[in-house]
Amino acid sequence: MFDYFKGFITDKRRTSKGTFVTIESSGVGYLLEVGERDFNTTQINEEIVQKIYIYLTHREDAMSLYGFSNKETRDIFQILLSVSGVGAKMAIALLNEFDACDLISLVIDGDFKELTRAKGVGPKLAQKIILELKDKLMKTELPKKSSASFVQTQAIGDTQSVLLSLGYEEKEIEDALAKIMPTIEDSSDAESILRKVLTHLSSF
Repeated sequence: MFDYFKGFITDKRRTSKGTFVTIESSGVGYLLEVGERDFNTTQINEEIVQKIYIYLTHREDAMSLYGFSNKETRDIFQILLSVSGVGAKMAIALLNEFDACDLISLVIDGDFKELTRAKGVGPKLAQKIILELKDKLMKTELPKKSSASFVQTQAIGDTQSVLLSLGYEEKEIEDALAKIMPTIEDSSDAESILRKVLTHLSSF
């Protein structure tokens, strides 16, 4: 229903229920729950130059809007909600503790102990998140043919799988990899590749 907003931040507030900002766009004020990072970097009466990506949740008793400063964080939030036992508050808590790239790396590495740093995430839930999300992030099949100008490695393949699962197109992934691979010293360092590609993609 909503993909992103542009407008002015007219209010921001911290309550017992979370951190919120109000964005006015085309004469309508939208109340968004945001993570700590986005809350701390926004100012009232600030014009939003870049897009605020939106996710709408709809329950029987309420509809809520969540805002994110980049697409990949919004997509990771949505993927987190697919894990049974993880609601919006828990997903926000995870993204308050870890950025999107770190969270992806922890899931792929199976580091459930590190995930328990997030508020409210115990060992059992952390292991469940890894069990369910690792498959979602890594199961996307890579294209059979590629015109890529870089040498394919396991780390690059893992990066492509993750990005495809986040909804990026094959062509834009290959274009981003072609631009950033000359700057990567270790082509087996999947975390470094993923972080740089996500930074490149989120700049558009």
